[in-house]
Amino acid sequence: MTSQVSRTAEQADGAVVGEQRKPAGTKDVRKLDRVIIRFAGDSGDGMQLTGDRFTSETASFGNDLSTLPNFPAEIRAPAGTLPGVSSFQLHFADHDILTPGDAPNVLVAMNPAALKANVGDLPRGAEIIVNTDEFTRRAMQKVGYALSPLEDGSLDGYSVHPVPLTTLTVEALKEFDLSRKEAERSKNMFALGLLSWMYHRPTEGTERFLRSKFGRKPQIAAANIAAFRAGWNFGETTEDFAVSYEVAPAAKAFPVGTYRNISGNLALAYGLITASQQADLPLFLGSYPITPASDILHELSRHKNFGVRTFQAEDEIAGIGAALGAAFGGSLAVTTTSGPGVALKSETIGLAVSLELPLLVVDIQRGGPSTGLPTKTEQADLLQAMYGRNGEAPVAVVAPQTPADCFDTALEAARIALTYRTPVVLLSDGYLANGSEPWRIPELEELPDLRVQFASGPNHTLEDGTEVFWPYKRDTQTLARPWAIPGTPGLEHRIGGIEKQDGTGNISYDPANHDFMVRTRQAKIDGIAVPDLKVDDPHDAKTLVLGWGSTYGPITAAVRRLRRAGESIAQAHLRHLNPFPPNLAQVLQRYDKVVIPEMNLGQLATLIRAKYLVDARSYNQVNGMPFKAEQLATALKEAIDG
Repeated sequence: MTSQVSRTAEQADGAVVGEQRKPAGTKDVRKLDRVIIRFAGDSGDGMQLTGDRFTSETASFGNDLSTLPNFPAEIRAPAGTLPGVSSFQLHFADHDILTPGDAPNVLVAMNPAALKANVGDLPRGAEIIVNTDEFTRRAMQKVGYALSPLEDGSLDGYSVHPVPLTTLTVEALKEFDLSRKEAERSKNMFALGLLSWMYHRPTEGTERFLRSKFGRKPQIAAANIAAFRAGWNFGETTEDFAVSYEVAPAAKAFPVGTYRNISGNLALAYGLITASQQADLPLFLGSYPITPASDILHELSRHKNFGVRTFQAEDEIAGIGAALGAAFGGSLAVTTTSGPGVALKSETIGLAVSLELPLLVVDIQRGGPSTGLPTKTEQADLLQAMYGRNGEAPVAVVAPQTPADCFDTALEAARIALTYRTPVVLLSDGYLANGSEPWRIPELEELPDLRVQFASGPNHTLEDGTEVFWPYKRDTQTLARPWAIPGTPGLEHRIGGIEKQDGTGNISYDPANHDFMVRTRQAKIDGIAVPDLKVDDPHDAKTLVLGWGSTYGPITAAVRRLRRAGESIAQAHLRHLNPFPPNLAQVLQRYDKVVIPEMNLGQLATLIRAKYLVDARSYNQVNGMPFKAEQLATALKEAIDG
């Protein structure tokens, strides 16, 4: 459940959005402009739920925010081990921000593994809240602590708050008829209540959420609410927390409108539904569950009221086969997957290229190769999207740059697919899919008109005057062929994977025809109308940093740091990767140096070098995590000076 808030002119002048509970007046309240918090514990400790609830209340309060959920790569890693640590990082501020932050100001560590896995990311002076109940000898030995880090002086550079979270939670719930194990499960809500007190987060939304989530188990709902309130009260009364903090709403960071917190996968799902409504076509999703794309299937399955049909297939090949069949039948057809699934779908994508039908292939990229790192992020499927099929099988490729931008990119992918009768690959990734940020809900009049005309009758006259239907007679401007719905009288035509004759669509083995069709399909993709690339260059820089996809936030944050330090650097970010924007060649020629940061080993850089003969410099990272702004700023400074 997420919250939404309407930004009005009054709020733009600094009014607080949402109610808040004030701590006792005896404690100091300090104002901050931004905070980075990381919740960390075992995958069963509820860290993702805790982070999501804190994020929702932060969004309802009106802060700008960016999140980074980080899951174990194994389905159920051993409890208390480093591979089993799950974390959720949230960066929120009273101004415009772009990333989840480089280094947390606050770490909530539910056990020794969580502390050891994350303490290296903390700056000196950061606050650490540790659940002392879990720091047993066995638990510490499991992660390599010979002595307790709470006692050996290794944390002297930090502000450590030892809190027996488990004990306090169990004590707060003693009036409920729960076993100790059941009561202990609510310790994440105790921690959430404590952090909500520390940062003056609204509480009503979380209590409503808990009542709804556990509506069929009212005792569990009441217990979680009691634990949440106990954590809030503990912060208010304990002497260990003498200071609380305020981060004002980011009223001036947003245009006027209605906002909600949204993740990339949710924005994508909403974008696909909106595209189907704007196209006046039923939406069909043929999919097979795969991390980190499954949330789109889950979300779309809830929206049958919008004419959405979801089909969970037995495998990836069946999923895209059903989607392509739906496209032939006149639906806005989508298949969702990740890199391994794209590999399995490649032959059917080639069939869609040959049939020239609109099809959206949504690839939520993750670490590879093979199964790789299912819960970690990467940008390594670009060349697969471009060339990962047999034969000359060109497709359009687009990529969103932020979680909220996934909505607009879904609409753009649908526009291209429907207008040009082509498959379109949408390259999101795990960082965007699971991360979240405020999203302004668009007005209806801002949405594009995506309606298309189906073929309704003959479109060609033979030499003898007979009127016939040619399924491959093309629009002179877009080169798109007619979209003929099965069952339309007189529009019967042949489909299949064997090469088509130009115009008639009959099977053809003629070499000249094959050459013509291959070149025509490529020309159709090359001719897709995409906007010029916008360049942010206020100081006539000599160095351009060029990015694509989810690197937008870290790159922009790094560029801002460099400019504040007096450096001159230009920035441009690609949404359209095939075809490239028409002015990209001219943009690249204006700069002495071009740097391309990517979460791969240089795939966009390879394409740029090959197409434009530009000596683009790669800066690469493939560790399963997004770039940090400071890391990129250092690399870009070296490029400027080099």
